[in-house]
Amino acid sequence: MSPPDNITLPATAQSQARPPEQKLSYQLKSFGRLWPYMWSGGGFVDRVRIIAALFLTITSQIILVIAPFGVGYSVDAVQAALDAGSVWANSALVITALIFGYGGLKLLSTVLNEAREYIFAPVGQRAQREVATATFAHLHRLSLRFHLEKRTGGLSRVIERGIRSIDFLFRFLLFNIGPTFLLLGFSCAALMLAYSWEYAAIALMVVVAYIWFTFATTEWRLKFRRDMNRQDTEANAKAVDSLLNYETVKYFGAEGFETSRYDAAMEGYQRAAIKSRTSLATVNIGQSFLMNAGVVALLILAAYQILGGALTVGAMVTIPLVMQQVYRPLNILGFAYREIKQSLTDMEKMFALLDLKPEVSDRDGASPLGKAQGRIVFEDVRFRYDPDREILRGISFTAEPGQTIAIVGPTGAGKSTLSRILYRFYDIEGGTVSIDGRDLRDVTQDSLRGAIGIVPQDTVLFNAGIGYNIGYARPGASQDEIIEAARAAQIHDFIASLPKGYETQVGERGLKLSGGEKQRVAIARTLLKNPPILILDEATSALDSATERDIQGALDAARGGRTTLVIAHRLSTITGADKILVMDNGRIVQRGTHEKLLADGGLYADLWARQGESGSLLTSN
Repeated sequence: MSPPDNITLPATAQSQARPPEQKLSYQLKSFGRLWPYMWSGGGFVDRVRIIAALFLTITSQIILVIAPFGVGYSVDAVQAALDAGSVWANSALVITALIFGYGGLKLLSTVLNEAREYIFAPVGQRAQREVATATFAHLHRLSLRFHLEKRTGGLSRVIERGIRSIDFLFRFLLFNIGPTFLLLGFSCAALMLAYSWEYAAIALMVVVAYIWFTFATTEWRLKFRRDMNRQDTEANAKAVDSLLNYETVKYFGAEGFETSRYDAAMEGYQRAAIKSRTSLATVNIGQSFLMNAGVVALLILAAYQILGGALTVGAMVTIPLVMQQVYRPLNILGFAYREIKQSLTDMEKMFALLDLKPEVSDRDGASPLGKAQGRIVFEDVRFRYDPDREILRGISFTAEPGQTIAIVGPTGAGKSTLSRILYRFYDIEGGTVSIDGRDLRDVTQDSLRGAIGIVPQDTVLFNAGIGYNIGYARPGASQDEIIEAARAAQIHDFIASLPKGYETQVGERGLKLSGGEKQRVAIARTLLKNPPILILDEATSALDSATERDIQGALDAARGGRTTLVIAHRLSTITGADKILVMDNGRIVQRGTHEKLLADGGLYADLWARQGESGSLLTSN
């Protein structure tokens, strides 16, 4: 089962995706899933709004059908007055009333349609907001693997199009396509009652042929539109990815390369767009032929019946006006059909995201962790990211409350995987991980992550103020609490020296700050959170030695009284740890204090000797 076009779902999620977009039944099911947001979300008031909007729509269509008959009758009245030779005496008032009546009914129909917009707009906008919020919240519930594999640019376009499709679908289906078919039914009935069944039959046959032709040719053209959207998504994804990696592009002087990649994607979009637009001429010619053929057939029939005395001259005016009312909305049927199908596709893709199941979820009966003491136990933990690659091979250790446990080892040993498992970004394959004697799978993820703080190697900040980024750890924290955390992280003086202080914008991903400044913000954020468990995931590996020494005091303050896991590059930073775990190839090969491990020899002593000789850094996982 493949995912819909225009979005590449992560490989692990493809098996959960909905059927392809070509299956209309699944798209209509997606539309059915949207209805509860529209009908039930706003309660009684919104239901009244929907019913009132539908009533106004039906009423306006009836008025549109009735109005042309007033013009026809006025023509007949004029003809009768001329035949009688007494225009002003007998017919002026009637003729004037009929003409004013036609204009008034047309105006009333427009007023009713606009009143419908006033009534329905709050319903449509609320439904959009609720679906958008539900989709956004669900994306944050999806597991880390999904977010590591997704393409942010393409995904954002799918969400944007899906949300936009909601309002379009309801407006067109409820207030354009639906009323058009109502108008057709009312028009056929009116022509049959006022004249004869032949008029209704011709009108119906022409409209059916028009609809069939439009749907067939539009379906033919949809492949160009799909290709356009695919190329558009590809170009947008390349642009977002390139701009997010702006510094890397500059490092390698790859501006020209990135521009050529983007231009190649836009060239594909250009070719698809040209095919889509030129093929539209075929559709327009065919529609115009059918529409005019229908009007000609009706007028010829009317002319012969007028000559035969079966109809009055007014019918020659009424019939084209009635058909004009029908043809006008049909004029955009091709566009509407294409856009409705595309909107159904876009909405189906959005619901495909909503259908993805989180890889890690709270089990039934999971309860909050409560106030954690911080005792961490890994017992025979086995884990793999992929079936053919085992990362952890029976890891066991205990961290008592308040202890500092350092984890070191060469690249690929599995060090950083421990922090991801502790956060429960992934579920383990075997063994158990517990905090204060409770298996992580028995506690809610929110409460678990609320008990853990982390200072990562690569601190990514929001494009907002420094104060906002620090306060992000605890929404609602006062300015004094944010300043206190900044002081403890030894960054307050730097912030105070800036012209805008805590309102200073840090830029995309915090690029306006240096590495040391970003790390201090990360430390301040963690101190404000005040968790009982702290993870320092190679928090100084990207810093030079002088900067590392500057913030070491802040890191020591952050560790105070907390159970701390330190994943280290520089061994010199963890010599005072209560216990050091040395990992290699997914196993703990040594454990003990710094002095004991040096005395024992082995991998730790080799790593220490190598760093002592060259001052080089061990690389991360």
